[in-house]
This record gives sequence, C-alpha cells and structure tokens, in this order.
Amino acid sequence: MRGTEDQIADAITAFAGTMQFVYIHAAWFTVWIVCNEGVFGQEAVWDPFPFGLLTMIVSLEAIFLSTFVMVSQNRQAARENVRADLDFETNVRSEVWSIHMGRALGVDPTEVERKVQEVLAENRARMTGSGHSSQ
Repeated sequence: MRGTEDQIADAITAFAGTMQFVYIHAAWFTVWIVCNEGVFGQEAVWDPFPFGLLTMIVSLEAIFLSTFVMVSQNRQAARENVRADLDFETNVRSEVWSIHMGRALGVDPTEVERKVQEVLAENRARMTGSGHSSQ
C-alpha cells in the first residue's frame, strides 16, 4: 500500500513529466528575467543579473525533483520485482502441469524439448537479424 509520501512523490513526478510543467517553467523564467532586466522599471527588479536567486531556486528544484523521481523509480522497481516473481511462479506452474499432462498422454519429453530448442533458436535468429530457419 502506498503511503502519503509515496503518493506525493508519484504525483509530483507525474506532473514534472508533462509539457504543462515545461510551459509553466518557460513562462516563469521569462517573467522573472524580463522583470529583473528592468523592463518594468528598476523598482520591479529584485534579482538583478546574473539572477542568483533564480539560480538557487532552480538548483533546489532540480535536487527535489531528482529525489522524487528516484523515489518513484524505486517504487516502480519494487512493483516490477513482484511482477517478475509472479511471472516466474506462473511459468513454473505451467511447466509442471505440462510435464504431468505430457506424461499422462504419453508424449516424449525429449522430442518436445528438441522442438522447443529449435523454435527458440529460430526466434533468436530473427531477433538478431540473421533470419535463417532450421525447418
């Protein structure tokens, strides 16, 4: 179950990965720089060039965003590990059932394994681009 911190990290990471996030930041940086270049008068300048306050804020934001992304990635990795464990369990169950059904039907396991190896080799050849078939 996700805790409050995990939900917050996931929400921030989800928003930070959108174009809306990019547009908001582009607008924010533009307004900040325009104001601090004195376009609206010297009384509107609060962070003159080289924009030290803006640099510090952006640096802090980058630190926090990278942390939120890592938290979300860790949670995703944990979910993927659970899925992999379930896939492995399903594969083992399928293999055991197949072996028992094959024995009950009198199927030669050596012949089946030879055919499996042949199909796997063909698929590997297709994936690597050699495309040679053994049939």
